[in-house]
Amino acid sequence: MKKSLTLVAVALLCAACAPATNTTPVPVPSTAATASAPVSLSAGSGPQAPEGTVPTTTGISWDQASKDAAVDVAEKAMADFARPGAEEKQWANDLARWLTPQATADYSAVDPANVPATRVTGPATLTVDEANGYGVMAAVPTDAGAYTVQLLRTGQKAPWKVNRLTPPAS
Repeated sequence: MKKSLTLVAVALLCAACAPATNTTPVPVPSTAATASAPVSLSAGSGPQAPEGTVPTTTGISWDQASKDAAVDVAEKAMADFARPGAEEKQWANDLARWLTPQATADYSAVDPANVPATRVTGPATLTVDEANGYGVMAAVPTDAGAYTVQLLRTGQKAPWKVNRLTPPAS
């Protein structure tokens, strides 16, 4: 009897120390759905996108040399990527010269034997956003279908680097 009273006392003590759970949902004020956020202002206290227009690209613009360089890097990177028979270390080293630091880390674990493409079959085509001179998407045709290659750069004279190679949709 004494033992069971001790167990009951311990159980009650533990229950008293445990945090209470509140299962009642917190009511959402009806004005929350209709309230709008204040306008976000830029450094000069003006709206970031007046009249909903996209601001022009700052400091980087598209020219034919930029487009040609992006196409060149996309094709060369894809050619280095599409070598499933290459030795892993050589494949990774050859591909790394075209990649951003993040992509280098991401693709370091890829086994080239798992890459379905074995060659580039045509020229890359760009999808250019004229308001974004820092990035571009390229479609690179391969014998496994067209890969989408995301390219980034940090400035007008900076080299294009591949951030992602996306295989064709299955």
